[in-house]
Amino acid sequence: MGDIRKVPASAGAEWLLAGFGLLKRAPLALGSLGILWGVGTSLVLSLSLLVPALGTLVQFLLLLAGPLFMGGLLWAVREVDQNRQARPAHLLEGVREGRAPHLLVALLPQLVAALVLGTLLLVLVGTDGLQRLSDVMLRLNELSQSGAQPDPAQIEALVATLPAGRILLWLLLMLAAFAALTLALFVMPPQVMFQRVGGWHALRRSLRSSLRNLPAMLVFFVLAFIAIFAIYFAVLIVSLVIGLIAGQTVAMAVAQLLLMAVLMPVFAGAVYAAWKQMLGPAGAVPPPVDAHVIEV
Repeated sequence: MGDIRKVPASAGAEWLLAGFGLLKRAPLALGSLGILWGVGTSLVLSLSLLVPALGTLVQFLLLLAGPLFMGGLLWAVREVDQNRQARPAHLLEGVREGRAPHLLVALLPQLVAALVLGTLLLVLVGTDGLQRLSDVMLRLNELSQSGAQPDPAQIEALVATLPAGRILLWLLLMLAAFAALTLALFVMPPQVMFQRVGGWHALRRSLRSSLRNLPAMLVFFVLAFIAIFAIYFAVLIVSLVIGLIAGQTVAMAVAQLLLMAVLMPVFAGAVYAAWKQMLGPAGAVPPPVDAHVIEV
């Protein structure tokens, strides 16, 4: 594996804690970057609603902006980790010094996966199966909106018309593709931002390091799922209170910004911590935590 370091499974928990710790050190600075990301996305989507002809172009621009903003957020996280101040301008670090093309390489595997999965869907389910699936979904939607108690026999009869086995197979293939993309992209951006590694090489190293440290990756994503659920629940409570005061529109906007202000910096901090442990410079690796401390 060359310069890829092996970490224990407990490192996955350390990455998540590091993400929360970095946000705690600079909540306003990092949180404001997440809010800027969310506000920019909302403004662009609003533009597409006002001018429907720009819808496809707007979605394409948002797709391009994702890896670039993540690179900038990682840069800001490193600034906080090295006791410097994170600034809004750091969101643009991904487009400086020729990093943008290498960060955008992250979109190519996603595009390939989408094309392959779309082709497999046509091959496995077929146009007739897709039409039946659309008809069943519309019928189920009508039943749910009617307010009447759904008849289990009627629902079973609708589902029986679908090629359930082939649809399930396609869903399993989609989950496998999503898992492979996640492993390949996890620590790809920090390599481009901090080590000036090319995009394709960073993808390969990210996949290899993720596979070598698969137990830590599994621990991280399980804990991250639990943390996301807890954060979403807390934000939901806040949005309900705001909804009673200012209305549902304001509550939904505030909830979205709060989620961006917390989730994006925490995730970027966790990715940064994972990169430091698995691929970063040897001097950047934190000392191992004493087992007795963990027991306490």
